[in-house]
Amino acid sequence: MKIYSLLLLCFAFLSGFSQDIKPLNPDVTSDTILLQTELNSNPDSTLRIINLNPFFTLEVDSVLNYDLQINKLAENYFWYLKDSPIGVKLDKRSGMLYFKADKAYFKSGKLKYDIPYKVEIGVQNLRDAKERYESSFTILFYSTDVVVSKLKPTVGNFLSLVEGDSIRFRIQCEEGSFPIEKITIITNEPISNFKPVVKCDDEFAWMVPFDFIRDNDTATQKTLLLQFIGVDKFQNKDTSAIKIQIRPGINYPLKIVEHKLAVDEMKKYITNLKLTFYVISKTIKSTKSMRTGFDVSGSTMAMMGTIISTTGTTQGSKNTGTILPSMGLSLVPIKEAVAPGRVQEMNTASQVRATIKRLEYILSENGQLLDRDPEILIKAKKMREELKQSQMQLIDLPMVEFDPKYTQQDAEKYFNNPKVNKKYKLKVN
Repeated sequence: MKIYSLLLLCFAFLSGFSQDIKPLNPDVTSDTILLQTELNSNPDSTLRIINLNPFFTLEVDSVLNYDLQINKLAENYFWYLKDSPIGVKLDKRSGMLYFKADKAYFKSGKLKYDIPYKVEIGVQNLRDAKERYESSFTILFYSTDVVVSKLKPTVGNFLSLVEGDSIRFRIQCEEGSFPIEKITIITNEPISNFKPVVKCDDEFAWMVPFDFIRDNDTATQKTLLLQFIGVDKFQNKDTSAIKIQIRPGINYPLKIVEHKLAVDEMKKYITNLKLTFYVISKTIKSTKSMRTGFDVSGSTMAMMGTIISTTGTTQGSKNTGTILPSMGLSLVPIKEAVAPGRVQEMNTASQVRATIKRLEYILSENGQLLDRDPEILIKAKKMREELKQSQMQLIDLPMVEFDPKYTQQDAEKYFNNPKVNKKYKLKVN
């Protein structure tokens, strides 16, 4: 009896326990059961991602598969990408993050090595838009195959310049595994006043100075070698060389000033010569008039004496006629004493006039035609030589300068007078 009662009691206990046990769902994992238990125990917990890694490092051609999880039931939420580099994918239902670091992304420049990329993700409740959580993590890519970055100047590797020319070009970079961080310039000749290049896309600018090839240099031209050396963070180097051939040039600002000085000096000398010619010619003209007066007076007295001595009726008139020719002859030494001949002055005036004509022709032929006249050096030299030669020929000539009695306008007018030109014009029989 006791055994029967004990069996009945065990049966009743087992029956009640079997009503509380439910068959397990094969799709429900132990993590889901624990998460459900946590939610039942803390139903007001804030939405968050429970397994987010803040930093990922990937090698090229590797694949990233990462299952993001939240502290809520996943079927009530969806995932989204807010900002990410090319190629990153996120399953909006499961939260599976996928990325393949394809080498093509790096060859095309869409992605770069050793540069952190920020990825912003978020998760939001399907029923309540206000329940949302956003976060971010960083991806860094690296490669075991190191590709050295290259320097690419925007000009060729050989240039030809003339002193005074300017040159400008950029140093671009073809980036490899690691970007170039610093660029250094090395030259075989010292240069100054140039715009330096320190990083990619900087511009190099330089004007060749006019004293780059010095007067005592034996070479008629020089070669300047520019070497641009780029270095990345791991001291990987790339060098780009540009050879510049430099020839002597004309310093136009300075040579224009020198040409103007030569022109002004020649004009001043011509003006002084015209004033001197004016004074000499006037003196010759005055002397010639006085000598002509003496000659006319002597001739007149001789003729009058002859007439009186032959036609006179008295002895006194005949004596007067005899004396008058002698008096006419006595005027000759007086003429030579008072107004001596100006043969030397006449020759000097002719020489001065010829010199003026020659210098005016030289001045007109050697004027500056263009702002950058390629013959400006030859013209200035020609004028200086002609001026020096004329000054040597007339070294004993007393020059007339700054005399208030004579003006430049009077001298210019007299020099161009047709009568004066006819007087000094050479005659050919």
